[in-house]
Amino acid sequence: MAYEVVREEPASLRAEWEELLGRQPEPAPFLHPAWQRVWLEEFQNGRELLLLAVREGGALRGVAPLLREDGKLSLVGHYSICDYMDFVLEPDCSPGVVGALFDAILEEDWSELELRGLREGSPTLAQLPALAEAAGLAVEREEEAVAPRVELPASWDEYLASLSKKARHELRRKLRRLADAGEPELQVYTSPQDVESRLPRLLRFMVESRTDKAAFMSEQMGRFFHRMAPAMAEEGLIRLYELELDGKPVASILCFDQAGHLFLYNSGYDPQYASQSVGLLSKALCLRDAIDSGHRCFDMLRGDEPYKYHLGGQDQTIYRCVIRRG
Repeated sequence: MAYEVVREEPASLRAEWEELLGRQPEPAPFLHPAWQRVWLEEFQNGRELLLLAVREGGALRGVAPLLREDGKLSLVGHYSICDYMDFVLEPDCSPGVVGALFDAILEEDWSELELRGLREGSPTLAQLPALAEAAGLAVEREEEAVAPRVELPASWDEYLASLSKKARHELRRKLRRLADAGEPELQVYTSPQDVESRLPRLLRFMVESRTDKAAFMSEQMGRFFHRMAPAMAEEGLIRLYELELDGKPVASILCFDQAGHLFLYNSGYDPQYASQSVGLLSKALCLRDAIDSGHRCFDMLRGDEPYKYHLGGQDQTIYRCVIRRG
């Protein structure tokens, strides 16, 4: 059966889009309609939304969320806050779906198609460059960043055994020091109300604990966080963690929870407790909770910060692909 590519509106596509996301082998919260809706409301800035849907006999087989501005097409999102971006494709028929999308995109008016945030293993990354080159277009593909992740074992002891001897020793030593400083307890919040009420503390810890996050957290970005987190929590996709010491919150972590993957999106801590390593240990305890709750993967997302490797992260590569006409 032939594929048909049509332009659609996000609201009418939402339910089918979510079902298609549920069939993805590698989930990505930044492709969820709830995330994309809030992002567009905050950051679209007058650019034209080009939402292409691929259908086969009426069934949705693919979604390409694109923006157009000054002859340039790009994926909805921005790499500074959307770690992974891509088309959403039916796993069993991605070659045909990518081909249909590419043919439809060729009919649009553009001079450059820039796709950032493509993970290694992405069918889009595997198939689109060859299609573009066959059509006589110029293709540029480069490594953009890394995103360390941990494939989770069945138990905390197995996880510790997987670390290097030095990393395991340091983690145990720091956990003992934290316990000597008080009674540590990790709290988990998932409801929209709880997430919204505790978000200001997370944002404050982010700003206080790292100068780059202080520069990042503009008024607009703060507004986006306050809208995005409750919206994603409404979809059951948020786990907000707070590490308490003797009942006082000393670190916060915002994670996305999707299809057995826990994504560590952003975090911060009280600098007064830096000597207790609460920044690193809150993440370690978050990882432990992921194991205990049956998650398969702890994804620390874009960036090569040392703590990710101290926790056993293994790099996955993120790519940028640019296709040019003329």
